[in-house]
Amino acid sequence: MKINRSIRMGIGVMAIAVVASACGGAGEQRSALQSASDGSLVVGIKYDQPGLGLRNPDGSFSGFDVEVAKYVADKLGVAPENITFKESPSAQRETLIENGEVDFVAATYSITDARKESVDFAGPYFVAGQSLLVKSDNADITGPESLNDGKKLCSVSGSTPAQTVKDKYAHDVQLQEFDTYSACVEALRNGAVDAVTTDDIILAGYAAQYPGELKVVGEPFTEERYGIGVAKGDAEARSQINDAIDEMIADGSWERAFNDTVGASGYQLPTPPTVDRY
Repeated sequence: MKINRSIRMGIGVMAIAVVASACGGAGEQRSALQSASDGSLVVGIKYDQPGLGLRNPDGSFSGFDVEVAKYVADKLGVAPENITFKESPSAQRETLIENGEVDFVAATYSITDARKESVDFAGPYFVAGQSLLVKSDNADITGPESLNDGKKLCSVSGSTPAQTVKDKYAHDVQLQEFDTYSACVEALRNGAVDAVTTDDIILAGYAAQYPGELKVVGEPFTEERYGIGVAKGDAEARSQINDAIDEMIADGSWERAFNDTVGASGYQLPTPPTVDRY
């Protein structure tokens, strides 16, 4: 029996699509557990946050987020040397997950309802609070309410802290948004902005990096629950990562990781969080 040429072409296209799907083509979400079963993981972290996620001059990586990621990977059966760390700027985290460029993201990634529309979260593995970083000789800025009168406030594109300040505390503050917090910190150091805002634990790392030059001021004025972002609908991966976080807290590894990374900044060890099994 002869088969119409257009039908043959259609069958061929479908076959190619099936092969591409089976191979996990570009733009498809990754299955963290499938990657782990294959012996490796790609993990999104920050590269420029001292004490949390930092790429060191020798190319190695350090920080609390890094240690959490390593612990989770180990519980999924992947050794540290088989983890590829990929830089995940704030504005790109959801896209990296959705496009299948990473298996999961551990990058000071606050769990929010808006983000849950695009990705799922395991955790939280840490709870921080938003605060302010200023120069050490600054006596004018003591909290978000003192940012009025046109003061210049820096935060990062794709994050929520700067807008939170403008919406709730200082309506006439001038917002400056950069790609990274390290760029904000440089702007603060050279006088281009008056303050930097993000989570207190991140700011403590920068204050420790520039002792005597920068300081964190005011009490935390939000609650930021750091989660590990995974592909939307990957309930099994989220469940196993939640189990790993629980184990990390229970066996003392969480506290040791914190003391070895963030502890040097003077940031006080908080109470471990309770994992959200939503």
